Amino acid sequence: MTTTPLSPIDLFASALHIHPDGNVRAAERQMTSSDSGAWQLATFHVETGADVHADHWEMHPQAEEAVCCLTGGVRLYFRPDTPDDAEDMVQLQPGSAVIVPRGRWHRLELDAPSDLMSITLRHGTRLEERTDTR
Repeated sequence: MTTTPLSPIDLFASALHIHPDGNVRAAERQMTSSDSGAWQLATFHVETGADVHADHWEMHPQAEEAVCCLTGGVRLYFRPDTPDDAEDMVQLQPGSAVIVPRGRWHRLELDAPSDLMSITLRHGTRLEERTDTR
């Protein structure tokens, strides 16, 4: 029987990749599309809008995403279906999360420096620059 070494993993330096066969491995964080077939659990310390790509929309076509606020505070915006509609917004405080529906464009803005965690299947992930920036 093969076993995984028992040692701490720095979740701010790497991610956990959760594979369909049940294996979990520490790996490099993937912020764009990945063909590994693994779900990624990643944590981030973010200080500015640039740290959360606030100037871009993001979308995961293959799976939902759990966005979790561990410390600080963030606002998660959902792009409207039509240009005349307003963005939907969910405010996250420490210890709260939101499930981003599969295929829904979203972006983050910080209320304070924060520690965040996301869990999603990165395959097919797309980023699109915002054209509606204020």
